[in-house]
Amino acid sequence: MVKEMTHIERAQAALKGEKVDRLTCYPIACGVCRRLIGDGKMTYRDWSEDPKKFAESFLAGQQHYGFDFAIGLMDLSVMAGDMGAHVRMDEQNTPFVDKHIVNCMEDYDKLTVPDITKGRTDVLIKGTELIAKKLNDKVVTSAFVEGPLLALSQTAGAERLFMDMFTDPTPIHRALKVTTEYDAEIIKAMGKTGIEAICWDYLWGNYACLGDDEYGEFEGNEYAPKLNKMVQDNGMAVAVHNCADLPHLKTQIGKFKPAIYSMAYYPQIEGSPTATKVIENGYADHCLVAGQIDPQLFMRGTVEQSTEVTKNLCQEVKTALCKRGLKSQYCIASGCEIPPTENCRLENIQAVVDATAEYGKMEY
Repeated sequence: MVKEMTHIERAQAALKGEKVDRLTCYPIACGVCRRLIGDGKMTYRDWSEDPKKFAESFLAGQQHYGFDFAIGLMDLSVMAGDMGAHVRMDEQNTPFVDKHIVNCMEDYDKLTVPDITKGRTDVLIKGTELIAKKLNDKVVTSAFVEGPLLALSQTAGAERLFMDMFTDPTPIHRALKVTTEYDAEIIKAMGKTGIEAICWDYLWGNYACLGDDEYGEFEGNEYAPKLNKMVQDNGMAVAVHNCADLPHLKTQIGKFKPAIYSMAYYPQIEGSPTATKVIENGYADHCLVAGQIDPQLFMRGTVEQSTEVTKNLCQEVKTALCKRGLKSQYCIASGCEIPPTENCRLENIQAVVDATAEYGKMEY
């Protein structure tokens, strides 16, 4: 048995593939943790438009639950909103783009990189700096940024974008150069915050939407590798989040070589990779894999159900790691963000953390 570790000791050891006292744990609790501040009634707008409140929620979440990581996810409409798309802000739910700004092929060439010192991009950068200052000595920290193809799909609308890819890819690539440059500006700013990693949402790297050739052309071959290198050149580690079904693991883990790969599992989808399959196929050999609890459990499940699901996942992961000869390269996490709504059951988050502490204990 390994002696009890602090959160940051455990996370750092897991990232290195070293022995740990228990599996690491980070239910992706981001916006929902604003409910731990003040009277618990903070709106999503107030949280996502104030860097101090944004950062304070991550500190509150870590203090309250005892997470091993902090990944500063705001939402997936930040970049599109700052490029001019209209974002609908409900009081207690995730914002989303409800009016795109690409309505014809010519509109792709109208996209420009916005001023990152304004809008919610600025909030994200300043909030990330505060997260680093508050939490770098307690947990492993990461910013969270939309990848270039995701940012473009939020701006243009995914259905239109995918159709336009096959109609005429040339303006799509010109637009992707803009969103890639936008991401590059964010990387340079994040590199000055002290944050330890950038977690990219490369959502469209999945076989439900794009095949290998298409994903390679529109993100995987040029744009993402360029950004991944920039992250490392600016002193941060690369992490990747993909909550879609049937992810391109050979590209997003095998080629991109992230330090952390966060993923989902869809039991009703044929071929959706379980934790066991991911580990058996060698993807956790040099990468900390995180997943794969259904985020809806935190809204619809009970404490008992949350405990049982976590217990089963811990046992599955430990068995697979042992068979592979690995020591620690898995983090018990939700496959996507825990819904930040007011009817999310906070006690289920605690149940997952507690169950990981109990059933995720490692014996060597």
